[in-house]
Amino acid sequence: MLDLKLIRENKEKVTELLARKGYTADFDSIIAIDDKRKKVIGEVEQYKAQRNKVSAQIPALKKAGEPVEHIFAEMRTLGDKIAECDALAKELEEQVFNALAVIPNIPDEDLVAGEKEANEVVKVVGSKPEFDFPLQNHVDLCTKLGIIDYERGTKLSGGGYWLYRGDGARLEWALLNFFISEHLKDGFEFILPPHQLGYNCGFGAGQFPKFSDEVYWLDCDEDRKKNRFMLPTAETALVNLYAGEIVDEAKLPMKFFAYTPCYRKEAGSYRAEERGMIRGHQFNKVEMVEYAHPDHSKEAFEELVNKACSLMEKLGLHFRLSKLAAGDCSASMARTYDIEVWIPSMGIYKEVSSVSNANDYQARRNNTKFRDSKTGKPAFLHTLNGSGLATSRVFPALIEQYQNADGSITVPEVLRPFMGGQEVIKLK
Repeated sequence: MLDLKLIRENKEKVTELLARKGYTADFDSIIAIDDKRKKVIGEVEQYKAQRNKVSAQIPALKKAGEPVEHIFAEMRTLGDKIAECDALAKELEEQVFNALAVIPNIPDEDLVAGEKEANEVVKVVGSKPEFDFPLQNHVDLCTKLGIIDYERGTKLSGGGYWLYRGDGARLEWALLNFFISEHLKDGFEFILPPHQLGYNCGFGAGQFPKFSDEVYWLDCDEDRKKNRFMLPTAETALVNLYAGEIVDEAKLPMKFFAYTPCYRKEAGSYRAEERGMIRGHQFNKVEMVEYAHPDHSKEAFEELVNKACSLMEKLGLHFRLSKLAAGDCSASMARTYDIEVWIPSMGIYKEVSSVSNANDYQARRNNTKFRDSKTGKPAFLHTLNGSGLATSRVFPALIEQYQNADGSITVPEVLRPFMGGQEVIKLK
């Protein structure tokens, strides 16, 4: 959520930056409502002062034997006016809150306008693998090896689902364990959060109300604020861990990671190149989240980017790092870098991690603060997140990039300790 004070003081600048995201801001109407709210609050204070003044007459009138009924009548009238103004001020405050709630985050000033076409590749790691034999896609390879069962996944749950079998399940679990072990080495705290979350978590993460139709809801109350949903990413839980709290500044930065399946109702339109595991409704992911002091937010972002890239490099996969244009960043994020892995059979790169900085946008929505030692006052901290990593695209990229002429798959060296030393996956 944006700071209304920031909007008031820098309306033209904020409007221009949001336009880079393709968002047309109407701040005048919000400011007008807030001005009215302030005026009503001013009236409340005047009525209260008048009531106190009238009330102060009662002892003197009683002492003099004068009637006081008219004083009580005036106080009741003033009380009614105060209650009426309080209700109106609350209603106006809610209108301002709801209006601000749907405005996306301001992109950082160095981000260019535009969508995917304006993204900038900032680093390419490794070379595209070359094969001296006919290239096979991951769907055919996994099916022949019996490590992914697409047919029975569809039988159980419909399109967009699959199940891992045998060495496929072991490889998936090895990937997750490798990611977990790397984050533990770097001092991140391991969290296993609930998979069912309340509406407040979706709102606090900035995913609701805009994307509330893209998650799986569990309850049937017409008011979604009373319902729970299946988390679409562990970020939704982790950025709300300290909602409504004031964190000790000395504990910053606070670094967390979580393993969860992710549940996405809206998986997008299926295209020919997105067969298999490239796009689905349930997939596994290890997610990193960091709570940072605003003064060190940039360093925290670089740390998460480097961590995600390091995982890919250790797996030996060819990938690139892209800086997203403002319009390609999600609504909640001020900046995002995507790690995109090469899928040989498709001849394209696919995102396996997004590392993003929300600045204070999420913290304002869920009221997460720290006490600033410079001012002695509570201030909003910064939240950052990054996939570390999602397996649904790492897995097929690994299968394709590590395929052999005989249809077997070489297991990357860093994963072998998690597979009992197994070096090759082959037909059994």
